[in-house]
Amino acid sequence: MIPRLLLASALSLCVASATLADDIKMAVTTSFHNSGLADVLLPEIKADLDLDVHLVVVGTGQALRLGRAGDVDAILVHAKSAEEKFVSEGYGTHRTPFMYNDFVLIGPADDPAHIAQTQSAAEALASIQSTRAPFVSRGDDSGTHKKELSLWFGAGLIPDDFATTWYQAAGAGMGASLNTASAMNAYIMSDRASWLKFGNKGDLVLLFAGDPVLFNQYAYIPVNPATHPHVKSDLTAKLETWLLSARAKSLINEYRLNGEQLFIYNAP
Repeated sequence: MIPRLLLASALSLCVASATLADDIKMAVTTSFHNSGLADVLLPEIKADLDLDVHLVVVGTGQALRLGRAGDVDAILVHAKSAEEKFVSEGYGTHRTPFMYNDFVLIGPADDPAHIAQTQSAAEALASIQSTRAPFVSRGDDSGTHKKELSLWFGAGLIPDDFATTWYQAAGAGMGASLNTASAMNAYIMSDRASWLKFGNKGDLVLLFAGDPVLFNQYAYIPVNPATHPHVKSDLTAKLETWLLSARAKSLINEYRLNGEQLFIYNAP
């Protein structure tokens, strides 16, 4: 009787193990998560690949640090130069851009810095700085923060020199930073998807967009198994193949909020 019970238990364990889905951990940006697109993609990935993708939602800088430490199997981020450095240093196998949207400048409806009338992102930021209108920065080494800093530098301005009476670093994700800007009735730079998804807009409106420098590319990077042998490179390859499929393209391009497309698929 005991051997039969042991055999039955062993068979039960085998069946249970066989029904468990594969899983990976992927660090993703707060802007991607806030957009709601993950809620569309992850169930389809599960259905098509029987793969559970567990998201670690952080800024791009922290996502890259998690990848360097081997704490995740892949990353999905939006800061090209930092991504290329990550790959060149051997932490990622390669970088695959696959979708984009854009950054936008948000501010009070009465627009005290008059950025809605400006012709470039540099001019808009210079106008905010010259009027000392309240501005909320992510301040968290995220992809959005990195882009914001590059735009200030491009305008010939140095954020480290700004007075904290008007330039406030939230040190937080996109949603929390937007909440801070709403409470302060301040200007802020956001990715378009997070802004459209954000519910607590208060008196804030979209004031400036369309400068090509505000292009916002997202890329997928598998963590390098040569550096971290424990990562699940076979599963990250399966996920990448799916992200490059017609199925993923359709889901990403068709994802809309209030009738507006949030991302545009552009995988090679």
